[in-house]
Amino acid sequence: MDDYRRLADRLADDIAAGRLKPGERLPPQRAFARRRGIAGSTAGRVYGELVRRGLVVGEVGRGTFVRAAQVAATGRALTEPAEAAAPVNMELNYPSAPGQSELLAPALAPLLRPDVLAEALRPAAATGTGAAREAAAGLLAAPGWRPSPGQVLFAGNARQAIAAVLASLVRPGGRVGVEALTYPVVKEIAARLGITLVPLATDEDGPRPESVAAAHRTAPLSALYVQPTLHNPTSVTTSERRKLQLAATATDLGIPVVEDRIWSFLADDLITPLAVHAPALTHVVDGLSKRVAPGLTVGFLVVPPHRVDAVAAAVRSGGWSAGRFALEAGVRWIGDGTVARLVAAKRADAGRRQQILEEELSGFAVRSDPRAYYAWWELPAPWRADTFTAAAAARGVAVTPGPAFAVDPSRTPDAVRLGLASAALPDLRRALRTLAEVADDVRDGRTGR
Repeated sequence: MDDYRRLADRLADDIAAGRLKPGERLPPQRAFARRRGIAGSTAGRVYGELVRRGLVVGEVGRGTFVRAAQVAATGRALTEPAEAAAPVNMELNYPSAPGQSELLAPALAPLLRPDVLAEALRPAAATGTGAAREAAAGLLAAPGWRPSPGQVLFAGNARQAIAAVLASLVRPGGRVGVEALTYPVVKEIAARLGITLVPLATDEDGPRPESVAAAHRTAPLSALYVQPTLHNPTSVTTSERRKLQLAATATDLGIPVVEDRIWSFLADDLITPLAVHAPALTHVVDGLSKRVAPGLTVGFLVVPPHRVDAVAAAVRSGGWSAGRFALEAGVRWIGDGTVARLVAAKRADAGRRQQILEEELSGFAVRSDPRAYYAWWELPAPWRADTFTAAAAARGVAVTPGPAFAVDPSRTPDAVRLGLASAALPDLRRALRTLAEVADDVRDGRTGR
């Protein structure tokens, strides 16, 4: 094992044992290197490994802090823990409808017949099957937009679909414009592909077209990656007027677009995709993980006709193909109405959870959408994202710190993302009430800062 990983393991053990507590600052990398008698570059790799494992979070100009790796952290940190209760992980965000397993089971039964199972266990091509393309095209259809089945490709999940389309569009060293706050997995994908993410200015209507043009003038953008419907983490839905402007800008500059619609199923059926306005440039990414379940899923890609071969090749070369069994199950769930029933149930469930959010965090600067499964909380001063995350962990609640979404490491928001989907409703209410108490501790001088 590499030396830096051994050192990272020791620090990880200290965090797990409570010798390094949530919110505690690690020594600067130079000081750590001197104490350990190692090179500064090795210290950097140690800290990078801890960040990769989700054990610490770094903020430019402030340092590296132990974060909420385990929500069941014990002992006192930045606030006095309440009586022990079951931990609630609001970093996770996997929606599940009541009776979901019972709804999914009937479609799987025919796949378990030996003659059918043998075929279902064969590898799946990026183009899937004719039935799968037809089913996906119908599922993804939106006002003014129904993709041709021939434009539909499949990956193992939506993350792999994003990786495949970016790999097909952007060479290593290329630049991709993204919202200033973006899906953390896209940051990971970009790092692995050697892609530079360029933050774009946004407002209440979504990404600003003039920011796209300015970034492209600085150095050409190879693509845009945007989430115009229920943006994660802010829940902003780009206005129709802004989508028209973005499409016009992308068309004028010849910039391909990756439109992430993974959460769009929660939104109003009348919302038009960006792909309507720039069909020759837009690559749509979606999937079944949020609609159905994360454990057996399929990622969808709808690409311009002239891009089908290139994106399919990227899916194959990256090893991102969908499993045939999952593909066949998805076709059955779409065809028998199971997906539609789950979507309806999850829309209603998201509404209930948003109501709890409104009741428990009333008076705080929380940005969300009544249809979304998440919320963006701009913390009250003087809380910072890292210390609040650690204080919440000490009370048994894990949240995602705002810097995890920030593209520019020098501009890290003092905010947290709250995932509302995974906890049972009573646990969600208790967790939100606990977070409100933690936030209110600043008024009582009990933050330890």
